[in-house]
Amino acid sequence: MAEVILNHELAGVVHAMSAGFRPQPKVAEGAIAALKLAGFTADGLYPKDIDAVMNVNFDLVVTVCDNAKEACPIFPGAVKTLHIPFHDPHGEPLASFERVRDDIRAKLVPAVREALGV
Repeated sequence: MAEVILNHELAGVVHAMSAGFRPQPKVAEGAIAALKLAGFTADGLYPKDIDAVMNVNFDLVVTVCDNAKEACPIFPGAVKTLHIPFHDPHGEPLASFERVRDDIRAKLVPAVREALGV
C-alpha cells in the first residue's frame, strides 16, 4: 500500500518502489480493496523480492516492518534510510487494512517529504 500511496500523494516528485524479503505470491485482497475504497488504483501492483530493486539508485530507503529494518541489506551509495513501522494486517478483516492505509497516509507521506526536502 505504501508504494501506491506515495506514488499518488507525491506524484511527479517521488517514484516509490516496494519490495520485501519474503513477499507473498500476490498482493493481499484487503490491501487492494482498501486502496480502491480510498480512490487509489492498484493496477499492476505485484509483490517484488528485494533482489528486484538492489541495483536501483535510491535517494531514500524506507523500511516499514521491524524484520525489514533488521535484515535490510546495504544499498550501494550513500543512501538515506528511514524506518517507520506499520502493523501488518495480512489475514485480518478489511477494516485493519483501512487503518493501516490511513496510518501510511498520515505518517509515511509527511516523513518522506521531510526526509527528501520536498
